[in-house]
Amino acid sequence: MAETFLSLRDIVVHYGAATALDIPALDVSGGEMLAVVGANGAGKSTLLRVMGLLQVVDRGVIEFPGLAARYRDPLSLRRRIATVFQQPLLVDDSVYGNVALGLRLRAVGKAEVQRRVMPWLERLAIGHLAERPARTLSGGEAQRASLARALVVEPELLLLDEPFAALDPTSREALLRDFHRTVKGTAITVVFVTHDRHEAYALGQRTAVLDRGRLMQLGSREEVFNSPANDLVAAIVGFENRLMGIVEVSDGKSARVMIGALSIPVSGSFPAGSRVNLCIRANAVRVTPAVPGPGSPFRFDGKIREIFSAREHHRMVIDCPGFELVGSLERARGQFCGLSEGKTVTVSLEPSAIHVILADSSL
Repeated sequence: MAETFLSLRDIVVHYGAATALDIPALDVSGGEMLAVVGANGAGKSTLLRVMGLLQVVDRGVIEFPGLAARYRDPLSLRRRIATVFQQPLLVDDSVYGNVALGLRLRAVGKAEVQRRVMPWLERLAIGHLAERPARTLSGGEAQRASLARALVVEPELLLLDEPFAALDPTSREALLRDFHRTVKGTAITVVFVTHDRHEAYALGQRTAVLDRGRLMQLGSREEVFNSPANDLVAAIVGFENRLMGIVEVSDGKSARVMIGALSIPVSGSFPAGSRVNLCIRANAVRVTPAVPGPGSPFRFDGKIREIFSAREHHRMVIDCPGFELVGSLERARGQFCGLSEGKTVTVSLEPSAIHVILADSSL
């Protein structure tokens, strides 16, 4: 297991009377890529500034390997860190001049600057723009230049504050792909914040979920995205269906949960009488034209109330026995099945796709 590169302990930051950050403990391993997700105002950017020694904490300790970070003289530590923001901060110079800026400020010689700048420009697919004035770049090109400027100084810690958020979808996908490929082969430790769960899943080896400055869950992306610790995390990582139910009976290994008019068997140990949430992704809700036959806890009829069509999928709201479900269906398949609003359909659930949490679960 990789050694801890950055350690936060008992971190508290206040903005006036409001608590912006309250993190008892958070460790970042050397060479890992950590995604920090949460809604606007969750404390993501504040956390990043704390990690970058740009935000004075009201309480707590920030430690790097074998060295406590003190605000008296953080310059030596800051030289080990590079930050890229959502909006590219480029000076009125060429692309080459912008990427070389950090090296020149460190008094690196001209030959060494040349040796280090051009390879990063090429890796991020902007080598052909080296002499282009930075003010003429597109948004995606400007962000590539910002990333190259950060990476060329060979930081040990790279902090990214939603650097892909302002880009159009095509530029964003291309830059995500190129960035992942470029950083994957290095030893750089990366922490990036985002409100986009797809971006977090694509890039992050581990995921931290923040809400109102508190760390709600931290784990591998599979743990966080497949087994959220509470309802709020489930919403952030994309479980469209979070159905409140009451545990009827439990034997310590499995239970039956009353959801609307259905009694659904689930795995896990939940006390009888407790409230739980059944978390189900829309793409795990199988929808077909109504099929005659006996129902079951995982197969029942419903009626399509609304359909929202996207380029590749239909998203539909289905009225079921005492509750509603959101389902997702490929457009071609939906058209083939002739599904439309008002139609009665058969809904099938895969038991393994149901994640159950106590309704009051918290960290």
